[in-house]
Amino acid sequence: MNGTLAAIFVITSLTDMGLNECKTGCLARHDAPERLSFQLGQAQLDDTNLGAEVYVGYDLGYRRGPFQPTIGASMTENGATWVGIGAKWTSTRVLPGPLFVETSLMPGIYAAGADSDLGGNLQFRSSVGVGYSFDNGATLTVAYDHRSNADTNRTNPGLEVASIRYAIPF
Repeated sequence: MNGTLAAIFVITSLTDMGLNECKTGCLARHDAPERLSFQLGQAQLDDTNLGAEVYVGYDLGYRRGPFQPTIGASMTENGATWVGIGAKWTSTRVLPGPLFVETSLMPGIYAAGADSDLGGNLQFRSSVGVGYSFDNGATLTVAYDHRSNADTNRTNPGLEVASIRYAIPF
């Protein structure tokens, strides 16, 4: 995957900012849904299945332009952990009705546990997903993410996770 998902985040969020946000201030502060999310996925490194990964995230209750601050932490069944903070972009303008597209980019700290070394502790988690927003503000998202050190180290194998996430509003 290399930087493909990170590039998707940059393209989608900046395009949305240019087309929609800059009319009222490109990075103006707006309210956004504050949510706690729970995610379960299948982690894979190259052709090696690393088993299940559990992720917990928190989306802050505001955004700056199209960028909503988000924090998260994950752990695989073999004890690999990742903790990070970054930004999320969510659009309801791309798909009809309660469907939405979401991308994110989050730098974080990784500890391998019994899983494979990803070439360093600094790992960037980029994600893309398609979701459904319920009337009560909860969301259900199918997501795919990639974690790598963005070639900041000599070794950069990359970790992928296919997952499903449920988020509840505060």
